[in-house]
Amino acid sequence: MSTAVMTNRLELGSVADTMLKAAARFWFVATVIGQLIFAFTVASFYALTALRGDYHKWNFTNGYVPGFSMGNTAVVLHVASAVIIMLAGAVQLVPQVRNRFPVFHRWNGRIYMLTAVILSVAGLYMTWFRGSVGDLSVHLGSTLNAVLIWLCGGMALRYALARDFKTHRRWALRFFLVVSASWFFRIGFFLSFLIFKGPFGFDPVTFRGPFLTFMTFGQYLIPLAVLEIYLRAQDRPGALRRLATAGMLFLMTLVMGAGLFAVATAQWVP
Repeated sequence: MSTAVMTNRLELGSVADTMLKAAARFWFVATVIGQLIFAFTVASFYALTALRGDYHKWNFTNGYVPGFSMGNTAVVLHVASAVIIMLAGAVQLVPQVRNRFPVFHRWNGRIYMLTAVILSVAGLYMTWFRGSVGDLSVHLGSTLNAVLIWLCGGMALRYALARDFKTHRRWALRFFLVVSASWFFRIGFFLSFLIFKGPFGFDPVTFRGPFLTFMTFGQYLIPLAVLEIYLRAQDRPGALRRLATAGMLFLMTLVMGAGLFAVATAQWVP
């Protein structure tokens, strides 16, 4: 092999590595900004309505019900946990925090993991016992999401205790994605409104339909699939593979950004 060919391959490999890192950072920045906006929206709305005693404005399905203490506790835990999840998860992703403040990173991770488990349990209660919207497929999709939260969280904790930090970070990323499923759902849901100018593939009255079934599973399976493609591109040599993965990440982030814009302008900011 000539020196020129080797040089060209090295240069292409360097460009591919740079592009892959840039695409990952682009996704990271968009995700953190989007999750912080969502956390601020949830915290401000529910805190202000609670202070005013306007619990009737908690208008998601079977929200606050006067006299139903157990169910209302699950609702409060669900809302409070969602805010903590968004804030703690965003901080956990910042590499500077992980590297410079390892003790804080560990404790924040424990709070994040515990809160995610509480959130998933409260969500299951609301789904199966409180009477959430959607058909059986939606309920099963939500249940699988909770199981994946427990699985990925347990594996991330296991490898952290074993001090296998490379494997731990990979499971922590999977954990972050499955915990953020409802956030991804909102992005995809409002992106469909932006594209189709109204409800698509579901009945807005009964909140049932093939699109919602797809989104219930896709909200975590699609991000997990994208992550696995990214991790494989990192592990295996091949400039073209990494360039293709970088392009996919850039495209997915742009699509996610469009969904963020749609849901923020339609629901969060107002």
